[in-house]
Amino acid sequence: MDRPTPFPIQADTLPDTLAGRDVLGRGKTGSGKTLAFAIPLVVAVDKARGSRRRPGRPVGLVLAPTRELATQITATVEPLAKALGLNVTTIFGGVKQSRQEQALGNGVDIVVACPGRLEDLMRQRIVDLSDVAVTVLDEADHMADLGFLPVVTRILAATPSDGQRMLFSATLDNGVDKLVRKFLSEPVMHSVDPENSPVADMTHHVFEVSGKDDKTELVRVLASGMGRRILFTRTKHQAKKLAKQLTAQGIPARDLHGNLSQPQRDRNLEAFSTGTARVLVATDIAARGVHVDDIELVVHVDPPAEHKAYLHRSGRTARAGSAGTVVTVMLSEQKRDTVALLKKADISARPVAVTATAPVVTDLVGEPAPFVTPAPEPAPQQQPRRRSSGGQQQARPPRSRRGEPHPGGRGSQSRDGQPRGGQQRSGAGQSRGTQQSRGAQQSRGGQQQRRRATRPAG
Repeated sequence: MDRPTPFPIQADTLPDTLAGRDVLGRGKTGSGKTLAFAIPLVVAVDKARGSRRRPGRPVGLVLAPTRELATQITATVEPLAKALGLNVTTIFGGVKQSRQEQALGNGVDIVVACPGRLEDLMRQRIVDLSDVAVTVLDEADHMADLGFLPVVTRILAATPSDGQRMLFSATLDNGVDKLVRKFLSEPVMHSVDPENSPVADMTHHVFEVSGKDDKTELVRVLASGMGRRILFTRTKHQAKKLAKQLTAQGIPARDLHGNLSQPQRDRNLEAFSTGTARVLVATDIAARGVHVDDIELVVHVDPPAEHKAYLHRSGRTARAGSAGTVVTVMLSEQKRDTVALLKKADISARPVAVTATAPVVTDLVGEPAPFVTPAPEPAPQQQPRRRSSGGQQQARPPRSRRGEPHPGGRGSQSRDGQPRGGQQRSGAGQSRGTQQSRGAQQSRGGQQQRRRATRPAG
């Protein structure tokens, strides 16, 4: 049996990281960085931890910019940690902190965290970083893009200055260089790829369409193939809308964007990973940190705003030595900006005017996948209705615990008896069973008597 061959970033960095040196690693997306730091991380934690775990005081720390990336890092680290008897927990926002708090309280060896929630727990004194012996900062340039560097700076300052630190980043701009100078001690730099270098096994196409209808049909055809594909849009609304449209057209799709709760994001990503849905429609939230095997096509439904986003979006395919295809769809009026963006990304693809039935499109898509009948949407639940004294049906007003109309409904009152919002309300005052003439003022006691009089028996 052939021995597995390490990727260049792994072969270059492991001798230094395993020796305990601070390392600055730079490599393109999909180059194997996670395993490059996961191995020395668990080795260092195993050496540094004491005989027992201390509640809320991890020994290893990994910082990641997104929940998806944090989850996938944990999936890589956990098997290695388990082999050495170490445990790992993941910390990020968007979910209740009670489970994370419980895990920390029980004692944890390695924490994989997003900066925002970790700093919240530090402020609450639920976690203390004084025992951290090794810190990893992954996708540091994306941290900078998201505005996390001030938080990251405070977190790193809370770790021991003599601990080992590893920083991995595709670029060193936007303040990443300042982190390196401040927190890494005599770092050994390993750069296995030129900055912004494209992936060798990635094929790029730029398809130009004349109008929005042509674009809609082209995107549908590109999504209709047999293999997994990710479609990137600029906005959350577009991602949600496109996923619904494709599903209705027999192409199972899920959306992934910032408006979804963490459980929704997990379910949609799981459906894509297991093949329940062949298409993932995402905003740039998925451009980093989402690694699903065998993604054969990435489609830029909307060209990204800048070249780094293009490279990271595209990097969801052709990962770990596999081949992949990238398509950018642009309207004629977007041609100038798109060409400039590709030039910055060092991509040499030339725009080609196409329709959805053009041979270059059908050859790229290959055999369309079978039509999948969309599941029927559940019928909307109707509000219970009751009859008024006049025989007309009326919707029952929402009730508070004390029997008063729910705040925000007509006639709702504050504790001092005034209508909510601080203004005396005039006009139609409505009891549960009858309507009074405009301008009539009724006492609260009279309202309660009419409620009792008109309330159905039982």
